[in-house]
Amino acid sequence: MPERCPVCGSAVARLPGEAATRCTGGLFCRAQRVQALLHFKGRRAMDIEGLGDKLAEQLVELEMVTSPADLYALNADALAGLERMGEKSARNVLASIERSRDAGLDRFIFALGIPGAGEEVAKILARRFGSLKEFLKADWARIAHEKETVRKDNAKRKRRGEPALPVPLEGIGPEIMESVRQFLAEAHNRDVIARLTASAAGVRVRDEPRAAPARAAKTF
Repeated sequence: MPERCPVCGSAVARLPGEAATRCTGGLFCRAQRVQALLHFKGRRAMDIEGLGDKLAEQLVELEMVTSPADLYALNADALAGLERMGEKSARNVLASIERSRDAGLDRFIFALGIPGAGEEVAKILARRFGSLKEFLKADWARIAHEKETVRKDNAKRKRRGEPALPVPLEGIGPEIMESVRQFLAEAHNRDVIARLTASAAGVRVRDEPRAAPARAAKTF
């Protein structure tokens, strides 16, 4: 298998248990644009009503949208001129896009379409990091080490009859953590996220209350 996507040059990865090898440049890759757009606009993601399959295909085919960030630069005249679209439909879509500019951190993470990161994983990540800034600067190697350290300490605590410590990112395994790391390591994805949250697109990602961090286990 190739180490890089032949379309966009991003690294490829395969989650254990899956047959498919996937490009990690999901927000940018030309081969994934329609599906990435449909996932991004989904009801449980950014919830953009009126953006269906046919409209998404037209926007990508005409290169009006090359990444989800381009949705926030669309105007009524451009949309109204598309097949099966009129002024009223265009206004409705734009109104829904406008509403999507305010999003919770968990919905935003889910909307990114990170392989393996479904809604529950997105919620766990949002509770752990609290803000998009903290999520983007996460040290995944350190978190993996903390997770393993706490689990080993909890095994000793169980034998001693002591209460367990909370495990960092409980419910997220190493394979998904690596998938998130690889996705965020791609410069293309980082660029789209930066464009989404810049003033031009104006997506405001709300902070979430952070879960109490796990107390570090003692090592001797």
